[in-house]
Amino acid sequence: MRNLLLLLLIALPAVILTTSPGSGPVAYAQEDDNDDIVDVEGEESSIVTEEEPEEESVTASKDVDTTILFTEPIHNSLSTLELPAGKPVEFLIGFINKGEIDFVVETVNTSFRYPMDFNFYIQNFSTIAYNKIVKPNHEATLAYSFVPSESFAGRPFGLNINLNYRDANGLSFHEAVFNETVQIIELDEGLDGETVFLYIFLAACVILTLVGGQQLLSSFGRRSRSSSRKHTVEVGTSNPNNVDYDWLPSETVRMLNKSPKTPQQSPRQRKAKRSVGSDD
Repeated sequence: MRNLLLLLLIALPAVILTTSPGSGPVAYAQEDDNDDIVDVEGEESSIVTEEEPEEESVTASKDVDTTILFTEPIHNSLSTLELPAGKPVEFLIGFINKGEIDFVVETVNTSFRYPMDFNFYIQNFSTIAYNKIVKPNHEATLAYSFVPSESFAGRPFGLNINLNYRDANGLSFHEAVFNETVQIIELDEGLDGETVFLYIFLAACVILTLVGGQQLLSSFGRRSRSSSRKHTVEVGTSNPNNVDYDWLPSETVRMLNKSPKTPQQSPRQRKAKRSVGSDD
C-alpha cells in the first residue's frame, strides 16, 4: 500500500500538467490556429486591396474630324436643342479622314442620359452598324434617326451620340460627336379628333341659332301684319268739315253753305237704291 500511494503521488502532478488549460501541446495548437487566422486575414486583405488593371481609355483619333448636323428638327447651335416627343429625329454625321491609312466606321449608338449625371442611362436607342471604309483624304456621311418617347415630353435629358471606328492597324476609337442637354417638347398637332368634333358642334349651334332667329322674326312679322289689318279704317267723305274750300270762289262757298245738307248714305245703301230704280 505504501508503494501504491507513493506511485500515485508521483503520477498525480504529471496528470495535472497534461490536463491543465495551459499545457504545452494545447498552447501550440492555439498558436497554430492563430497563425492560420492571421494568414487568412492577410490573404483576404490582399484580395480586397488588389487594384484591377485599368482599361485603356479609347478616345478619338487625331487623324479624324467629325461633325454633326440635325436635319429634323433643324438645330441652331446657339440655343438648346428641342426634340419633338413621338416624332422622328434625324441627323447626319460627317467623317473626314485626314491621315495616311484607311479607317473603318463601325457603329453609331445614341442614348438619353440623366441631365445631372451623364453616367446614368435613361433610354438606349438602336446601335446601327455601318462598317464603311473611308480612305485617306476622303470623307463619309452617316445618317441616323430615332424617336423620343412621348412620355418624355416637357423634360430635359442628356443626349449622347457616340461614333465607333477603327484604323487599318486594328486600333479602335470612339468619339462623342454630341453630348449635350436637350429639351423634349410636345408639338401642337393642330386639328385632332376632339378639335374637329368641337368645331362641328359649334357650327351646328350657330346654324340652329340662325334658324331659330329666322323663325322668331317671321312669327313677329305675321303678328304685326295681322294687328295692322285689324286697326285699318276706311276713310270716306263722312266729315265734310275737313274739306278745304279755300281754293273755291267765295260765291260758290256761300251757295254750298246755304244749300240744305242731305243725309249721307253708305255705298251699300246707294247701290241698293240704284238696283231698285233699275227694276222700276
